Amino acid sequence: MTTEPTPKWRRLEPDERKEQIFACAARLFGERPYSEVSTSDIAAEAGVARGLINHYFGTKRELYLEIIRRALTVPRLAVEILPDGPLELRADVAIDWFLDMVTSQEKMWLAAIAPEGIGRDLEVERILEEADRESADRVLEAVGLSRESEHGQELNALVRAFGGMVKAAGREWLVRGSLDRSQVHTLLSKSLVTLVGEVFPEIQRAT
Repeated sequence: MTTEPTPKWRRLEPDERKEQIFACAARLFGERPYSEVSTSDIAAEAGVARGLINHYFGTKRELYLEIIRRALTVPRLAVEILPDGPLELRADVAIDWFLDMVTSQEKMWLAAIAPEGIGRDLEVERILEEADRESADRVLEAVGLSRESEHGQELNALVRAFGGMVKAAGREWLVRGSLDRSQVHTLLSKSLVTLVGEVFPEIQRAT
């Protein structure tokens, strides 16, 4: 009895192929400046025809902007996986998830927080602002609040300000090496607990 060898490849479903192209493009944009990555490079890296990139994502610019959007937006999954328990525990798990995410796409995350080569035009600014606002909404959801609640707009703005520190801390860790992961974790988790437990109530009382 003979057994046929397992094929080394399989036909990918459209969604899988799209994600494969996305992942290859994100890796290339993380490694090189925007101007030095072509759709031909992405197609070769993903092993697809260049026209398939246009089919799924449109232009190189549109693909790059989508990569930035996804790299900087905290998904709802990050809230759903949080355990029940005190704020300190939820903050600890949330920051740990975030640092794992950053580690898994380090180069692209760093490129996304300071996009270069495409120009800081209105569309780029809009995407960055939307990502910050949506990510702040996820943080508010994680602590049982909403931007639609009373003082929600102010709370969202406070979280966005916290997000500025998150990006700065990420650079100190990944680029300058002046902080290690454990130190960044402590900084961000303790700051988040203080923000939610002390700053939020003060702002709500004052407005």
